[in-house]
Amino acid sequence: MTDPFALFDAWFAEATTSEPNDPNAMALATADADGRLGLRTVLLKGHDARGFVFYTNQQSRKGADLAAHARAALLFHWKSLRRQVRIEGPVSPVSDAEADAYFATRPRDSQLGAWASDQSRPLASRALFEERFAEVKARFEGGAVPRPPHWSGYRVAPERIEFWQDRAFRLHERRLFTRADDGWAEGLLYP
Repeated sequence: MTDPFALFDAWFAEATTSEPNDPNAMALATADADGRLGLRTVLLKGHDARGFVFYTNQQSRKGADLAAHARAALLFHWKSLRRQVRIEGPVSPVSDAEADAYFATRPRDSQLGAWASDQSRPLASRALFEERFAEVKARFEGGAVPRPPHWSGYRVAPERIEFWQDRAFRLHERRLFTRADDGWAEGLLYP
């Protein structure tokens, strides 16, 4: 297969049936304005030829990092399949329409949590967070929960996609796809 998106689709489909938890979990690496790295796990919520999408509070540390340095790396690790996929590229916000459409599919309590949470900021206690959640719940009771203005999605547009398959004796198979002017160039890497 010479199309990295088709190969990703095939591997992701296998992971969806074999991984016991969150086959869409991916590590997201960012860097702040001073070059300090940050790494956390987020969930893939969409992907196509334009890139790989996740959603978050834009006022979070990752949001601040991406505002300062709009590049990221992703890593999928499917332990049961003994596979990894690494993705690197520039990041851009999704459209408001895309973010609204996805937000509307979230469970109501997740929607409310997006309003109640000051993600990545210290909070005096769990009880304070639960109080804020109760306040937001009362505020939107009986109506739809709109998407908060500080909550949206990001798309990582890959310039590099590496597929790693575990092999015996650490003789792993690594296929690297790099974006070229007219598509993708493929090369093999060796351990």
